[in-house]
Amino acid sequence: MFVNISYSILKLAKARIRLNFSIFDPMEFSAKQIAEMLDGVVEGNENVMLSKLAKIEEGVEGSLSFLANPQYTKYIYDTKASLVIVSKDFVAEEAISTNLLRVDDAYQSFAKLLDFYSKMKSNKEGISEKSDIANSAKMGNKTYVGAFVSIDENSTIGDGAQIYPNVSIGSNVSIGSNVKIFSNAVIYDDCVIGDDCTIHSGVIIGGDGFGFAPSSGGYDKVPQIGNVIIENNVEIGANTCIDRATIGSTIIRKGVKLDNLIQIAHNVEIGENTVIASQTGVSGSSKIGKNCIIAGQVGIVGHLTIGDGVRIAGQSGITKSLKDNEVVQGSPAISHSDYKKSYVYFKRLPNLAKEINQIKSLLKNKDVN
Repeated sequence: MFVNISYSILKLAKARIRLNFSIFDPMEFSAKQIAEMLDGVVEGNENVMLSKLAKIEEGVEGSLSFLANPQYTKYIYDTKASLVIVSKDFVAEEAISTNLLRVDDAYQSFAKLLDFYSKMKSNKEGISEKSDIANSAKMGNKTYVGAFVSIDENSTIGDGAQIYPNVSIGSNVSIGSNVKIFSNAVIYDDCVIGDDCTIHSGVIIGGDGFGFAPSSGGYDKVPQIGNVIIENNVEIGANTCIDRATIGSTIIRKGVKLDNLIQIAHNVEIGENTVIASQTGVSGSSKIGKNCIIAGQVGIVGHLTIGDGVRIAGQSGITKSLKDNEVVQGSPAISHSDYKKSYVYFKRLPNLAKEINQIKSLLKNKDVN
């Protein structure tokens, strides 16, 4: 299941208060301060001090927790957490001893808190003496470049970018502002990465597409001279590969979230805010629309068009184009509702075969008699 979390970190950065904010390290902050940050309202002691985060069922004095999943509601009545973030529409059915922080959306607010902490924790600056940066490369303000990073000729790094150790960036690469690239990622020549993107360890962007032409001697390689364009606010999970286009660009539109271990082939285009889970493969030149949800281990053949809002269940094989808002499952994939109906019979195939054989035997005996 995918949760679409939409919020502005800029709003947090410009919060009315400034905290010595370090959730997992020793620190203290008040419920009132957190309420001001999250635009919430405290029910109870707004001066209670908090020093750690905890699951609601594992809360202890001085900890902050949250309640978003109804399955965990039972824990709020006896949690030892000093403050619990809840949504404004939460209605208690029993007495509660802890303090509550009511917000518009508990899950969203807790995510904001974690994201703010994460950004503060990784807010490094400076360029390691052990990095190798070409003289023609342009570095933005307040950037961080770790040890053994390589940045080749004529590449541009935006303001606030965080490039962790052992990253390799080719020539003529453009990287936007506030981009995080974690260790051992590789960005090939001519690729473009927008603002506020996160690229996890082992990601390879711009490797050659799988292009080979049959010949008398086997296969001749077709040069891949295009690039990859990653728009703003994209996150790419560890060890995912996005191949450069043969000609033109492989394009990942803004807001896309890619899990670990995904293969995106040459000249693919993925629409805005689409999310794709682990071990999915998208073959060359397929176009995926916006706001799609693609579960794990899905295979999509080449040169297809997947419409907007499509949902594809895990382990499905997509062999034909899909219209807007279709929901499919199976391999080859069919309508999700048809798949569920068919599966009822599929599970009974051995019994159905036995019944058919019995009927054939009865009919044969009847003909003999």
